[in-house]
Amino acid sequence: MTDAQHPPAEIPPVLGIDDLGADTQPVAYEVSDGTAYVTLNRPDFRNAQNSVMTYSLDNAFIKAVEDDAVKVIVLRANGKHFSAGHDIGTTERDHHVEYTNRASIWWDHTTRGGGDRRMARETEVYVQMCRRWREIPKPMIAQVHGACIAGGLMLAWICDFIVASDDAFFSDPVVKMGIPGVEYFAHAFVLGPRRAKEILYTGRRFGAAEAQEWGMLNHVVPRDELQAKVDEIAGEIKAMPAFGLTLAKKVINSNEDQMGLQTSLDTAFGWHMFAHSANAEPDDTDSFSASLGGMDARSMRDTANKGATGTSDTGTTDTTKER
Repeated sequence: MTDAQHPPAEIPPVLGIDDLGADTQPVAYEVSDGTAYVTLNRPDFRNAQNSVMTYSLDNAFIKAVEDDAVKVIVLRANGKHFSAGHDIGTTERDHHVEYTNRASIWWDHTTRGGGDRRMARETEVYVQMCRRWREIPKPMIAQVHGACIAGGLMLAWICDFIVASDDAFFSDPVVKMGIPGVEYFAHAFVLGPRRAKEILYTGRRFGAAEAQEWGMLNHVVPRDELQAKVDEIAGEIKAMPAFGLTLAKKVINSNEDQMGLQTSLDTAFGWHMFAHSANAEPDDTDSFSASLGGMDARSMRDTANKGATGTSDTGTTDTTKER
């Protein structure tokens, strides 16, 4: 939403592979001693994720994967916070802008309406992007400080390691919207079922110490030691054979998938989309008709498919006749 104090901003372009640099926004990129540092760089907006950031991140990861000198990828952030989640209110929110799909084979969401539009976009930029990044064949470390909220959790969870500063805090408050949780719903796998229910049912924040106790974090260190700890871990990883690391990652991801992660993601995303539609459904006496696309028993009968593959009898009872 915009007003006199917050006029609409010009949406910046997605950063291509050759555009990325140490100070670029909304994503910065640099390589040092075999480590690619991919940095969320939208600090004025607490690193909220719009589509420009999402596709720029994707290009940064592609650049790191294609560079044989890069052995480890570190995902970190500039500013006070790792990420406030998806962009749902900044002047650069770009949910209405067309981008060429990369993570899913789907139609352009801007040509559609209602649930179709939302599902097309969220399938691409949220669920499928996270699935794509989880399969990156190089080790990834999330370096988290400050807030890591909702969509920020998704970015951290697709990494192999999560190292956090002791001032980091986490939450998924999306249930407050009447929605079961963020789109990449890995909560029960990274937190365990009961802790997942606790943070979703209450919407509360949990700190780094709790997150480590629950198994979500590998290490927690003081803020001024965070970078050094991440670099120490990266150094140990880089001493291992690269292809062995890739295969180990594939095996462990496969183990997680066999425990049901991928099917759980599909199920959760379906309920997520349902919740969006439920929120949008008009709350009046016409809502039932609206939820059926304006059809009733008579129109269903009258528009029955009379093609050669079946009969014209839909089996639908016409309840519009008086009894």
